[in-house]
Amino acid sequence: MAAPMIKAGGGGRRRYSPMSDINVTPFVDVMLVLLIVFMVTAPLLTVGVPVDLPKTEAAQLTDEIEPLVVTVREDGTIFLQETEVAADQLVPRLMAVTGAKPDTRIFVRGDRRIAYGSVMEVMGMVSSAGFSRVALLAELPEPAAPAPARP
Repeated sequence: MAAPMIKAGGGGRRRYSPMSDINVTPFVDVMLVLLIVFMVTAPLLTVGVPVDLPKTEAAQLTDEIEPLVVTVREDGTIFLQETEVAADQLVPRLMAVTGAKPDTRIFVRGDRRIAYGSVMEVMGMVSSAGFSRVALLAELPEPAAPAPARP
């Protein structure tokens, strides 16, 4: 790319000197085109491609280790699986049952009428004991019944 030459001086002689300004118009044009291309293609990158997967006769993988369930009832009683446990005995019982393996999955279920803080206290006790895979359980909402048709 050669720099454009402009006329310098006013006398009878014509003398040209190089222009020292940068012409950014082509650069802006290219950047706008790239911006439009990326704006159009970016949403297409996040959408999955529909694929017809092959069928198999293989058995479904199942987790051999059953997760532990800690339940908090409406009256505040705590259960480990189906056994009632005092709050101060929950962590020692969990340690005994899991063999002190911190990667054991533990589900916490809380009655819907109990205060949120009570469930969080139980989750805090479990996670402070070193268990890292603690999750809350909830019921899926029942599908709404279709509205009756009007005559």
